Amino acid sequence: MKKRMVSAALCAAMVAGSLAGCGLKTPEAPETTAAPAATEAPAETDAAAEEETEAAAEATGKYDTANMPEVTLVYAEVNPLDTIVGQMANDFKEKVAELSDGKITIDVQASGVLGSENDVLDTMLGGGGTIDMSRISAFALNSYGAKKSLLLSIPYTFANRNHFWNFATSDLADEFLTEPVGLGLGVRGLWYGEEGFRHFFFKEPAAGLEDLAGLKIRVSNDPVMTGMVAGLGANATVVAMNELYSALQTGVVDAAEQPIANYYSNAFPEVAPHLLLDGHTLGAVQVIITDEAWDKLTEDQQAIIMEAGEFASANNRANSQNKEDEVLEQLKADGVTVVEVEDQAPWQEACKAVIEENTSDQADLYQQILDMK
Repeated sequence: MKKRMVSAALCAAMVAGSLAGCGLKTPEAPETTAAPAATEAPAETDAAAEEETEAAAEATGKYDTANMPEVTLVYAEVNPLDTIVGQMANDFKEKVAELSDGKITIDVQASGVLGSENDVLDTMLGGGGTIDMSRISAFALNSYGAKKSLLLSIPYTFANRNHFWNFATSDLADEFLTEPVGLGLGVRGLWYGEEGFRHFFFKEPAAGLEDLAGLKIRVSNDPVMTGMVAGLGANATVVAMNELYSALQTGVVDAAEQPIANYYSNAFPEVAPHLLLDGHTLGAVQVIITDEAWDKLTEDQQAIIMEAGEFASANNRANSQNKEDEVLEQLKADGVTVVEVEDQAPWQEACKAVIEENTSDQADLYQQILDMK
């Protein structure tokens, strides 16, 4: 992200330079016999005025929106807008509109109306231009060959939110975001965010690791998640996100896992009112854009997308904990049983095999992430 911030600064410098180049040259004053003091004062005044003019130009002319073509980008979000990631999408949309003077429209399609995360990715990677951008799980592209992203889904990798953001704002994170470009997948990562730690929730009361034994727990079609659930003694059952409510309601599965805000917004407490706060993984996310959509943008438009992304990511970092705390208090008020796991050590030990299996071929890279605590 530091690299992208430098790029944005360079773009701004180029714009400011071009504005200065178009200014009129001050005519030379004729020779006079005036006292030195009379000539020095106007020079100081001119310098101050010039500084004010340059500052105003920088503030109001950062991007050439007057000649900017209008463009609409379709942004897919699986979760509702009142979730942490839904708010991030809205922050991005509003900032883009502000910076572009309305020339760039972000059409946020939320609540999974464009399909599941896998459906969206298949559409974006397959081309066609019907979906330009999407918020995805940070490790979702692993299924398409982006091996680095797998490391972000390993259980008990991030000790806390600060640990994750130390990674997300590092040069190493940029390497993860650009990995799909090197693989020729037709998409590129723009920025990171998070939706809180993921926890298990159940139809029946559960107070500890032993209560997971033999349960059917919903997972996405992901080998790490499947291995983790198996290591914890339960039976992993793949169910699409948009089918999870009915799967819990009818007993197809006994439990599932989600970040707290998503658990609440998708009405899962109605059918699974027992929440066990084990925090097995952080819900790390990234926003991607297709190369087709990116390449049709002007340099100014690309810079706007990146600046708005930095803004949305920063807001996400500042607000996610507060949002999660608010939701948790509401869940307790609504009668949801909430149990905190005080000792994660037995859970980590149960997941040891899946952790080692999925990090051994990238051990040095994984250690770099662990060392960012």
